[in-house]
Amino acid sequence: MSTPATLPSRTAPGLIEENRLALAQLRSLVDDLAPEAYRRVFGVHGRHTLGKHVRHIIDHYEALIDGLEEGAETLDYEQRRRDPALEAWPDEAARRLVALEAWLSSLQGQASPERLTLRHCQDAGAPDHDGFADDEARLALPSSLARELAFLASHTVHHMAIIGLLAEQVGIALPASFGVHPSTLRHWQREAAASSGVQRRVG
Repeated sequence: MSTPATLPSRTAPGLIEENRLALAQLRSLVDDLAPEAYRRVFGVHGRHTLGKHVRHIIDHYEALIDGLEEGAETLDYEQRRRDPALEAWPDEAARRLVALEAWLSSLQGQASPERLTLRHCQDAGAPDHDGFADDEARLALPSSLARELAFLASHTVHHMAIIGLLAEQVGIALPASFGVHPSTLRHWQREAAASSGVQRRVG
């Protein structure tokens, strides 16, 4: 008796859409920003700008794409491009966000890689010449495209929440859902529905 062939796994549509919607929301903000506002420095040490957080988000998606396109199916988020143009020019960031949205849409219905490996540097001591503590500090963690998309969705929303706080300081109005994780939005919706039901019963 032959064993049935294993069908290739498909990337969860919900994860793709979660990422795509977050990036579309971020692009909507970036599209409306002047370069001066995009580069404005925040914080005591001057380490925060809207552009730096946007660049950081884009870097992580492009690191995933780079790992997949190299064919090795090994990801390393520390090997990011860190393109300074993304920190300085909102139009360039918007262009790259559009490209990422298109890439995410292209994943719909496609077979996912059977497995991915995530390289992670664990700081176990003084770094050597290449920036790592030693060979033992380089962890190879099993992963999948779905798992990385789940991570990127949370990572993106986390930085969007910071972007939202910075934007509010200069009077930029944002939707209430900006930088809010989908699980929190679902919780709010359940609470609102429950509250509405109680009010109807009382009335």
